[in-house]
Amino acid sequence: MGTRTIRRTSVTLPALDEPGLYLSNVTSLEGGRGRVSDFQYGNADLRALDLADVHLLDGRISGLRAQRTRLEKVRVDSVEFTGCDLASLHWSDSKVTRAVFRDCKLMGAVLEGVTFDDVVFENCKLDYSTLTHVRTAGAVIFSGCSLRETVFEAANLTKAAFDDCDLRLTEFNGGQCRGLDLRGNDLSQLRGLASLKQVIIDRAQTLQLAEALATELSVTYGEDLDAK
Repeated sequence: MGTRTIRRTSVTLPALDEPGLYLSNVTSLEGGRGRVSDFQYGNADLRALDLADVHLLDGRISGLRAQRTRLEKVRVDSVEFTGCDLASLHWSDSKVTRAVFRDCKLMGAVLEGVTFDDVVFENCKLDYSTLTHVRTAGAVIFSGCSLRETVFEAANLTKAAFDDCDLRLTEFNGGQCRGLDLRGNDLSQLRGLASLKQVIIDRAQTLQLAEALATELSVTYGEDLDAK
């Protein structure tokens, strides 16, 4: 069982190459009795993907494209998502454990009440998304992701790490961020700095936070006034 580590944060990855595990091709993620296990699903172009009360266990989902996606009370265990484009994603009241989202487009997504435990987002686009009351029960890594104008609303990010991400106008509003690792990112355009108490940064990033704070406070520099 492999792991992905960024500094002090280590995520346990899905164990999909274990001896004796065979993934069968499936044509739907709905499954019988609300459970889909040991599966491969992909290269599908859907008008809508609606899943409720479904358990996805031990599988790979690749090249899935949906014009509208709604997931409610969906449990995900040991699943890899690769190259998926889930437009208008609304994901609520769910738990995601040992999962990887790689090269996925989740732009404008709305996530509400989703719990993450050992999850990696790698090279994903989550611009303009809103994550409300999401919780990191276990380690979560965002690596090389774009989160422009993404809003974390009342989120618990105490076990998360961001690395080499685009955080332009990313906003943190309330929630818990103690221990959130923001090293390795440009923080100069963050919003909601009051919510980032007790996060982890490098000393060199202090100036970036100062720049973000000056913007957030809409300060006026005296030398600019004197030059007029």
